[in-house]
This record gives sequence, structure tokens and C-alpha cells, in this order.
Amino acid sequence: MSERRGPDREGRLLAWLGRVTDASLLGVPRFFGLLYGPIDEGLPLAAAWRAARARRLPAHVGWQHALGGITFFLFLLLVGTGVLLSFYYRPSVQEAYPSIQYLESEISFGWLVRNVHFWAANLVILAVLLHLLRALVTAAYKAPRETNWLLGLFLLVTLLAFGMTGYLLPWDQWAYWTTTHELAVLSRLPLIGAPLVALLQADELVSGATLSRFFAIHVILLPWIALALLSLHFQLVRKHGIALPVSGAAVLAGEPFYPHHMLRQLVVVLLIAGILVTLAALWPRPLSGPADPYSPAADLRALWFPAAIIRATTRYLGGWGLPAMLVLAIALAVLPLVDRSPERRPLKRPVATAGAAVLLAALAALWVAGYRLAGPAETPAPEPPAADVPPQPADALPAAPAETLPAWPRSGAPGPVDRRTP
Repeated sequence: MSERRGPDREGRLLAWLGRVTDASLLGVPRFFGLLYGPIDEGLPLAAAWRAARARRLPAHVGWQHALGGITFFLFLLLVGTGVLLSFYYRPSVQEAYPSIQYLESEISFGWLVRNVHFWAANLVILAVLLHLLRALVTAAYKAPRETNWLLGLFLLVTLLAFGMTGYLLPWDQWAYWTTTHELAVLSRLPLIGAPLVALLQADELVSGATLSRFFAIHVILLPWIALALLSLHFQLVRKHGIALPVSGAAVLAGEPFYPHHMLRQLVVVLLIAGILVTLAALWPRPLSGPADPYSPAADLRALWFPAAIIRATTRYLGGWGLPAMLVLAIALAVLPLVDRSPERRPLKRPVATAGAAVLLAALAALWVAGYRLAGPAETPAPEPPAADVPPQPADALPAAPAETLPAWPRSGAPGPVDRRTP
């Protein structure tokens, strides 16, 4: 009885949807990876749904094609947890740090949401890098997929911008001085570096104006850019199909997308979710003291792994670090225009394969080295501003009422949080 009830309910739902809309509605589940291939909009909705579920993937598609789905899942998780965090976060110098303390200490599972967001921001960069390296090794950047390769690089840059702007938002010492160092490195870019940093920083030093601008970029501008790039990326994947086997063998029809590949995606999603919760519970992102622009962090750690790579690159390569990263980015962008041969087998392309291996090893080494660079901030602190008001006798100034004093600590470890000011 229960086995018949499920299909009956599905049929009634599809029949109702077919009366109020058409098959174009299936573009929504297809965008989220629940369907594969084109939607036949000439069919009734129920028939188009059954045809899309039965569509077969190429026989060579398997677990190795899950990196794109992992990246998309992590992005959606970042959006969801980011929305939850925005309910309590206050983007101002006076309230940013206390609002994070309040979220972690007073809101049920607030600490878990924040740390899942933090670890997802690390893993999504790793997933994109592995996805790009896989495309590099298997020559999936070659015709007719050159545009999709460029879109992947733009998505990586967009996610790095997400991480950079979000890293400052806790407004603690580690976030403040890591961002200060990253902006100092960015200012060394030829031609565009100084104007770009002036636009982002919005002040002579990282301040409340920078925090407001980073928050607006993080929650308003970048999500729309990412959505546009993802939509174009998915459209091109569906237009050109999944890359052919590197062996050049004929493409054979394999298993239906539903339920076979859908179950593979579900297993991967559950595995990644379990890893994220474990990392959030065992290695939460600690808070240092509140940000102080005139006192560099004494024990600075780069907790976001691209920040650790940047710190290690500038420490060990000095002035050559930024030019090396620029050359690498340009080389990856023009690679489809340079490598025009039809050969896609990794062993027949030793230069590309060895380059991908060296790149992966270099990134891993720089990450480990940057993470272990625990010490004082390398960017010097500015001189505190001189007082504009001449000193007055103590009895000339009225004492502030106790209830108006700020609830957050001025320095040192996080203090108690006023429950009335989240």
C-alpha cells in the first residue's frame, strides 16, 4: 500500500503542476543538479520530468566527476550559513566583535553555524583547485570547452574574494592584521593595485569604512557575480556535455542519472557534511582579542588557507612572490589558446601533467609553511592620532553612567557579553 501511495502522490503533484505551469519549471531542479541534460519543453510537465529522470549519462562518468558537485554543495552551504549568521552580525567597529561573541555564547548552535561556515570557506577553495587540476590533467580545457575553463578561473577568483572580504568580519586581531597584510600585498599589483586597494580600504588604514565596504561586497555584490558565473558554467556544461574519455574511446550510454548518479551525489554530500561538522566541533575557529589598528597582533595565524599561502609566498619569495602568482594566473588563462593539440591522455602530455603535480605540491607546501608562521604581524602599525582636545581637569568632565559603558572588552581575551546588545 505504501509503495503505491508514493507514486500516486507524485503523479497528483505533477498533474497539478502541469495544470498551472509547463515543463520550463524543471529548469529549477536542473540548476541545483537534481536533473541532467536538456528539458523537452514541448512535453507536458509530467512526461518531461520522467524523460529527464531517465536520461542516461555517458558510461565513463563515475565518482571522479563529483568534484563539481562538491563545490556547488559547499557554495550553497556557505550561502545558507551566511544568511543565518547575518541575522545576528552587526557590521560596525563597535558591534562586530561583540555580536560574534553573542552568537557563539548565547545563540543555540551559533558556534556550530559559524564554524561550519568557516570550514566550508576553506574546503570550497580546495574543491575548486582540485576540480581545475583535474581539468588540467585530463585536458578538459580544450575545444569546445575553453570558455568553461575561463569561467572556472573567474569562479576561483570570486570565491577568493568571498573569503578575503569575509575574513575581516569578525573584527578580531587575527582578522584585522591578516586583512591588512593582504591589502598591502594587493597594492603591489602593477597599475591596478593601488586604485583597487583604495577602493576596498576606503580609508588610510583598515577601519570601520573598510568593514562596511567588505560587508557590502561580501553579502550583496559577490553573490550575484557568483550566481551569474555558475549559471553560465552550468549552461555550457549542458551544451557541450561532459568531457570525453581521455583515451578517445567512443562514448557509450551508461546508467540513468536518476537514481544512480543522484545516489552518488547524495553519498558525497553526506560525507562532506559529516567532515564539516567534525572539523567545526573539533577545530573551531578561535577568536583573538578585539581589533586594534595601533597594536599589531603578537601571535598572528593565517586560518584561511589561501591567506596562509599568501603569507608564505611573501615571506619566502619576497618581491618575487606576487609576480610569480600573476604569471601563473595568466598562463592558466591562455593555456587553451596555446595548447591546441587534440591529445588528451595525461601520459602523452608530460609537461602539463608534471606542471599540475608541481603546482599541487607547491600549494600544499606553501599552505603548511604559511600556517606554521605564527608570530607578530609583519605589517607595521600606524602611529596613534594625536588628541585634538586639550586636556581638561577630571572634575570638568561628567562621569558616564554605568549602563552606557560598552559591553565588549577593550583589549585582551573576549569578555562577557551583554545579553541586551546582541
